[in-house]
Amino acid sequence: MSWLNLGLYLLIYSFLGWCSEVLYYAVTKRQFRNRGFLTLPFLLSYGIAADLMILTLPALAGRYGVQFLFTMAIVSVTESFSDHLNRQLGPKVHWGGERSRVLGGSLKGLVFSAAVAAGFYAGYLVVHPLVLGVLTLVPELLKRAAVWVLFALMAADFAGVLYTLRTGGVRAYERREARSSEGRIAGRLTQYVWRRLQRAYPGIRGMSQEEQDEFYIFAHGVCLDKLVWVFLASALLGEVIETFWCGLVNGQWMNRSSVLYGPFSFVWGLGAVVLTVTLQRLAQRDSFFVFTAGFFIGGTYEYMCSVFTELVFGTVFWDYSHMPLNIGGRTNVLFCFFWGVLAVFWIKGIYPKMSRSIERLPALAGKILTWVVVFLMVCNGLLTCAAMLRYNIRSVQPQPSNAFEEFLDQQYGDGFVEHRWPNMIVTEP
Repeated sequence: MSWLNLGLYLLIYSFLGWCSEVLYYAVTKRQFRNRGFLTLPFLLSYGIAADLMILTLPALAGRYGVQFLFTMAIVSVTESFSDHLNRQLGPKVHWGGERSRVLGGSLKGLVFSAAVAAGFYAGYLVVHPLVLGVLTLVPELLKRAAVWVLFALMAADFAGVLYTLRTGGVRAYERREARSSEGRIAGRLTQYVWRRLQRAYPGIRGMSQEEQDEFYIFAHGVCLDKLVWVFLASALLGEVIETFWCGLVNGQWMNRSSVLYGPFSFVWGLGAVVLTVTLQRLAQRDSFFVFTAGFFIGGTYEYMCSVFTELVFGTVFWDYSHMPLNIGGRTNVLFCFFWGVLAVFWIKGIYPKMSRSIERLPALAGKILTWVVVFLMVCNGLLTCAAMLRYNIRSVQPQPSNAFEEFLDQQYGDGFVEHRWPNMIVTEP
C-alpha cells in the first residue's frame, strides 16, 4: 500500500462521504447543506475511516463478522476524534446540537453507530472494488498531480476556516461590524465562511465572554493540552507496568519503551488518549456498557498498532499466534477483555483524578510545559523512527549513503537496537 494510493482513497471517499450527507439532507430536509467543515466538497472523517479500513480489513478476509466489528470500531473512533478536533479548532465557537454523537453513551447512539458502520462496510465490499478498477485506468502522473493539487487546496481551505474560527471574524460578523472590512479579502473571507458554517450547522454561534473565559482555563475539559499530559503520564506508567509484568510472568526483565530515550511506551500513551476521547462521555453509564465499548475499541487499537509498525517499519513487537482466539496474531479475545476492564477503571476512576490534577497547573506555565513536552516527544519519536528504519534497511544496505545514516549507524547500531527492543521481530527488510 503506497502513500499515493492512501492519499487517493482519502480524497475519493471524503468526496463520496460529502455526497452521501448532502444527499441525505436533500431528501430528509429538502434543502442543500454543505455538511463539511471545509468549503471544498470533502468530509475527511469518511476518508480517514476508509483508509483505516483498507489497511486493516484485508488481513481478515472471509471473516465477515469480525470485519464488521472492526469497521464499527474504526467508524466510532474516527467520528469521536473528528468531533473532538472540531471543538478544539473553534475556541470562540459553540457548535450547538449539530455535532455528531456516534458513541454518545446511549443505546440510540450505539444503534446509530452500527447503522453507519453497516453503510461503510457495504461500501468496502461493493464500492471499493469499483474504485480500484477505475484507478487502474488513470495514468500515474495524473494521479500524483491530482493528489498534490487537491491536498494543497484543502490546506488553503483549512487555513481560511481556521482563521475565521480563531480570530475576531466570527464576533465581527455577529455584531454586524463586518462592514468595516468589506474592502479586505480577510473580511470577505470570514463573512463567507461564517455564513456557510451557519447554514451547515444551524446551532453554531459565537461564544459568550463567560464561555470563552471557561474555555481558556488551562486544560479545561478534554482538550489538546490535557491529552498531551494524559499521553505522557500513561506512557510512563504503561512502560513501568509492562516491565514489571514481563519480569514477574516471564522471569525476564526487559525494556518495554517505545522510544530511544526515556521510559515511555507510546502504545500505552496513545491507548489512554483513544480511551479518553472515545469513552469520556460514557462516564455516567453503567460499567458493563463501558466494558463493552473498551473491549472493541481497545482490541481494534492494538490490532491497528501492530499493522502500522509492520507496514511502516517491517517489524512486529508482539505476536499472539500461539494463544487461542487470536486475530491474526495481533490481538486476542483475552487481551480485548483486559482492554474492557482497563476502560472501566480508566473512565470511572483513574482519568477523573488525573484530569483534576492536570487542571491545577498554572495556565501560563502549563501551556509552556505542554509545548516543551510536545517538542521533545516529537523529536524523540522521529529519531526513533529513523533508527528503526535504518536498522531494517541495514540488513540489505549495510553501507550508509549519507551523513545522517552514518550518524545512525554509529549511535544506534544493530547491537544498540536489539538491546533496546529485544522482543522486536523483523518481518520484511
